Amino acid sequence: MIRIVKYVLYDILQNRIVIGYTLFLFAVSFGLFNLSGDATKGLVSLLNVVLIVTPLVSIVFATIHFYNASEFIELLAAQPIRRSVIVWSEFIGLAVAMILSILLGLGIPVALFAAGATGLTLVIVAAGLSVAFVSIALLASILTRDKAKGIGVALLLWFYFALLYDALVLFLMFSFADYPLEKAMVAVIALNPIDLARVVVLLQMDISALMGYTGALFREFLGTGWGVGFAVIVLLLWVLVPIGVGVRVFRRKDL
Repeated sequence: MIRIVKYVLYDILQNRIVIGYTLFLFAVSFGLFNLSGDATKGLVSLLNVVLIVTPLVSIVFATIHFYNASEFIELLAAQPIRRSVIVWSEFIGLAVAMILSILLGLGIPVALFAAGATGLTLVIVAAGLSVAFVSIALLASILTRDKAKGIGVALLLWFYFALLYDALVLFLMFSFADYPLEKAMVAVIALNPIDLARVVVLLQMDISALMGYTGALFREFLGTGWGVGFAVIVLLLWVLVPIGVGVRVFRRKDL
């Protein structure tokens, strides 16, 4: 597995998209911190960028890479190598590449301008969110044979989690406003990794005005400490469950 991971990682790190993505994060981070003049304001602005850009790049790039590597994957599948090893190698290579982009493009500016618990939380959450969407992308790619359809599914998933989900939550909240749905809504919120990432960082910042409905629920029912712990555990499940299902499907898939 180590040899395959090294090959996949080496191939990804030479990709212009990954290099451009790292430079983009670096430039945006430096620009926001310099423009705001305040570490907290810079982190809030950077959080909004991270929650949109990081999932989009991770899910689209991982999907495209998996389809472009289809011949390599078929070649490995023809060898005496377990299929689970192939999928896990692709996942680890993609995840490590995305984490390195976050550490270099986001971590260095945060360390220079906002070194502290909140800045560290933002970097860790951004890395976790990237890995979660890599996992989702691989599952979608394994389930879909056609490359164009797979990329379309990836974009639809990003649109759903980044933009549509909050609208659906608000619609449910107002539609059933007469019922005590607060505790149920906490469980509903857990079904969106982007919401979870946002809540973790905002709970660390303790900015009640920006927490919104989701952050307020986590703080009210779980408290700051328990809320962060719960969100982190669920975000970890968003990493492990899709790739676990993807491995099971790939084992039985006819290549």
